[in-house]
Amino acid sequence: MMIVVALLALLVLGMYLMFPGAAKKGMESAGSFFQGLFDKIGGSGKASTKPGVTTGQQQAHFTNIDGTVKVKKAASNSWVNADYSLPLEKGDVVQTSSEGVAKVVFADGTNYTVKQDSLIVIEENSLNESQQTKVAVQVTTGTVDLTTATYKQGSSSSVRVAGAEAHFSPESSAEVRNDPRADEHQILVTKGSGEVQRGDEVVSLGGYEKVSFKADSKQMTKEKEIAPPTLVNPANMLPIFGGPSQTVVFEWTPVANARTYHLRVSRNPFFSSVVLEKKLAVTQLKVSGLSEGPYYWVVQAADAQGKESAESEKNRFQIIAKGAENAGLALQLEPFIQHGHVIEIKGCTEPGARALVNSEEVPLVGPDGCFDYFTSPLPNGENVITITAQNAKGAVNTQTKKIVIQ
Repeated sequence: MMIVVALLALLVLGMYLMFPGAAKKGMESAGSFFQGLFDKIGGSGKASTKPGVTTGQQQAHFTNIDGTVKVKKAASNSWVNADYSLPLEKGDVVQTSSEGVAKVVFADGTNYTVKQDSLIVIEENSLNESQQTKVAVQVTTGTVDLTTATYKQGSSSSVRVAGAEAHFSPESSAEVRNDPRADEHQILVTKGSGEVQRGDEVVSLGGYEKVSFKADSKQMTKEKEIAPPTLVNPANMLPIFGGPSQTVVFEWTPVANARTYHLRVSRNPFFSSVVLEKKLAVTQLKVSGLSEGPYYWVVQAADAQGKESAESEKNRFQIIAKGAENAGLALQLEPFIQHGHVIEIKGCTEPGARALVNSEEVPLVGPDGCFDYFTSPLPNGENVITITAQNAKGAVNTQTKKIVIQ
């Protein structure tokens, strides 16, 4: 064995002296091979890049489209109809008509509700190697409601409007209005905090504080807005059984210095059309005659001059017909499975029955009555999940569970 080793060493030395370049490459290749083999066996200890994570410019997506919404891609001069499968990238333009509303979600979880007669430009939507996100949107005209997510430290979410730029903290909400024709530009923080910079001037905003300015204004005007009421009943995602004959009691908390309240009820979360609209001096209204299906409701408070607050949180409820028979409908639920902010719900009811989760119809219930449903992303904190089963006779079975998202 020693003789064989000595002969191999002499052979390698001879090859190196005769062909030094080729021998060096061969030794490097062999070294790489054995290094890779050792890494597979024992691990190299080097940090690896997460699979599937791509840095650079990201894509945003529509999560709700109502009415006429158009998109002009950055590399095109033509407008196309908005579609859920159409990705939105840097430089793309989104435009809503007088009856159109759209909701756009970005890579950092920030979402924008683009209201009627509005136009926005996506100026930035990127992710760096440290997993920090940067989102910037220009509101060219119209009104946009936005909510920022719990993004990583060092990330940023900003809105640019008429020469001003607003930066918002994580878990904040704001309303941005830009009316170039009337030369009116406003940024209102409804939750959390933000900072607006225009030239050398910087203004910090807290909850229900607003800045406004005109094109030739030397300084921005900061105001404290009247707060909206808190909705009490119907609670969010509440199923109401009984059909059109059932009386629905709308109730909300009083607001200091408020003289009247503006109640609106709609079939869609954008309130592009309403089925009920009332202005009242009290904080309660009883309504009957609402047909089956989902509804959204919102209230604004108004002061003595008639100036209205921002909108309250939007609550969703559903009217469900209920027959005389109301017993014996099975509803068995498995333990919830949490996927980050999304909850997976598995359960079984009787064959042919329908199932609802937080008033959302479960799209696929098997022939055996079993279903598997994923919720929309839930916010941090305590969330109430209501699961309802209903058969053709009108019998219902409802179970409510609480889950905490951290």
